[in-house]
Amino acid sequence: MKKSKNMKPEEAAKIMEKDVMFVRKGLQRGTLPFGYAVLTQTNPDRWSYHISRKQFEEYIGEID
Repeated sequence: MKKSKNMKPEEAAKIMEKDVMFVRKGLQRGTLPFGYAVLTQTNPDRWSYHISRKQFEEYIGEID
């Protein structure tokens, strides 16, 4: 099965051995260089996340 070009915050957190909130907050604050977070237009209290698998793998190094 071909992997998606994108990752979910839960997948990134598991690989990094961090809590998912670490990844979400890092993306919201712009401190993690492999994706971004935006507030949704329909619900200004809800965030949507984009994590580039390629940028994540470059950041983290080789993934087992």
